[in-house]
Amino acid sequence: MSIRLSSAIPGSFPNVRGRRLRVTEGIREMVTENRLHPSMFIAPLFVIGGNSTHEPIPSMPGYARMSIDLMIREAKELYEAGIRSVLLFVKAEDELKDNEGTEAINPDGLMQRAIRELKNALPEMYVMTDIALDPYSSYGHDGIVEDGQILNDETVSVLEKMAVSHAKAGADMVAPSDMMDGRIGAIRKALEVESFYHVGIMAYSAKYASCFYGPFRDALDSAPGFGDKKTYQMNPANVREATREGQQDEQEGADIIMVKPGLPYLDVVRAVRDSVSVPVSVYHVSGEYAMIKAAAEKGFLDENTAIIETLTAFKRAGADLIATYFAKDAARIISGS
Repeated sequence: MSIRLSSAIPGSFPNVRGRRLRVTEGIREMVTENRLHPSMFIAPLFVIGGNSTHEPIPSMPGYARMSIDLMIREAKELYEAGIRSVLLFVKAEDELKDNEGTEAINPDGLMQRAIRELKNALPEMYVMTDIALDPYSSYGHDGIVEDGQILNDETVSVLEKMAVSHAKAGADMVAPSDMMDGRIGAIRKALEVESFYHVGIMAYSAKYASCFYGPFRDALDSAPGFGDKKTYQMNPANVREATREGQQDEQEGADIIMVKPGLPYLDVVRAVRDSVSVPVSVYHVSGEYAMIKAAAEKGFLDENTAIIETLTAFKRAGADLIATYFAKDAARIISGS
């Protein structure tokens, strides 16, 4: 059966055949529009106290909490794989948690020690650090609590001190994930006052009140002790709000704008990318990681293919950087090793 198309249509079939650019692996590679590279990945790492301690996280198969010595070893392997940045999180002991963020600003706290030791062992690794109070909070919230409310300005005052303490320990970039209003400008000013001109800020500007954070909260024991986080994290139904938050954080001094979660928010990644001039990062969160792992374990999909397809979707949507628990796996797949 022949196909008849009007010859009056410029470039009509058979003059234009899209499959010509798909016929061999060589031509497919040549015309690839979006490419992944290990240097665009940010590898999150969970740090705990102790020595030679490795605690698997049941809800995140293949991922674990590590003591500083093992975290450094992992960071070295990541660097050898081509990954140039890690994002540090710590699991504070329950007896160190309070409602003031005391441990968050302790110059000899677990986070501060982890930064110092990692930078001493691997100075070329670009170290990002989480800025939020939930791992240190007796309430499991990202801010100071009073009468069941999350206090904004009082929390920001602690976050400033926390960011400066990380910078003093050697952090290259701080990553406020708390979603308090005005904290980017306040942190930028605090860093400037202390002459940390070159310490960057990656702002979680569009962090949604998502169900996909469950395994992460298991990893750090940071689930809210009451209520939820909807008074500071964003409504999943909103997009314009994300662009407004991103633009405001850029104006306040953010060097990178973050969207979190990732895969259910590709439209937000694109909207934010089109509205700011600084690099945009996306967080491929723990629930997304766990879903791929679970489906692969059941044999419902091929894990390696799913990893690359998902990360490519982030790149295609406009992300310049991707924080993902699959960073090492993706680097291995890309390199063919």
